Amino acid sequence: MKKLALDRLAERLPAFEPGHVWLAGAGPGDPRYLTLEVLDALTKADILVHDALVSDEVLSFAPQAQVHYAGKRGGKPSTAQEDITLSLIRLARQGKRVLRLKGGDPFIFGRGGEEAEALARAGIPFRILPGMTAALAALASTRIPATMRGMSKAITLATGHAAGEEDDLDWAAFARTQEPIVIYMGLKNLPTISRLLIDGGRAPETPAAIIMSATTAEERLLTATLGTLASEAERQGFAAPALIVIGHIVGMRDLLMPQEQPR
Repeated sequence: MKKLALDRLAERLPAFEPGHVWLAGAGPGDPRYLTLEVLDALTKADILVHDALVSDEVLSFAPQAQVHYAGKRGGKPSTAQEDITLSLIRLARQGKRVLRLKGGDPFIFGRGGEEAEALARAGIPFRILPGMTAALAALASTRIPATMRGMSKAITLATGHAAGEEDDLDWAAFARTQEPIVIYMGLKNLPTISRLLIDGGRAPETPAAIIMSATTAEERLLTATLGTLASEAERQGFAAPALIVIGHIVGMRDLLMPQEQPR
């Protein structure tokens, strides 16, 4: 029955043509979060250009592909974005089936839009293969509901890598909404983010959490309050990759955890 279902799906999957680039999301880490479409693309690619957050387990589904590492990690030596984009164009013009594989979803803080724009301007055919973004997978993995009737009417996904800089986000505006915030790439600037949110009106007692290496064997969770989260993260040695969650949805975890099933 399973094979029949997969065969029916395969009939609907598009052909991966030579000279095309597919921008794909690998999900948050564990291969079980791959979509069937991305899994199919892994088996067809000639070239695999992947980010730092794509695991070896995911790469193992493409043994036929030539693998190019193009990881970008804050504070560490990284491949320049322009060089990555130019390599995608060059490889496609060589007639290769190029799979650009990113952690999470390519259009959620993955610079997929920039790469798609460059491909379009260069006349390179491309497709977008969405993936499960790390925020939603991390919240589900730790039993924190992204939205909750009677508790939240919206959720904000933000990047924290430029917190405190002149052209950064209006954190006070986020604070005034009193709605949950999930912050990518913000661990380094967490003290600044916490201060800006509190100065903007978010209570220091607001429940908060950090989810590190979500869905992987190295996953760790820290729960605290907005006022204590930064100091606790430093004390407990939390490091990137990590997502920060701020809002009363974090408190739901205590209720949901007793019903947790093995992963």
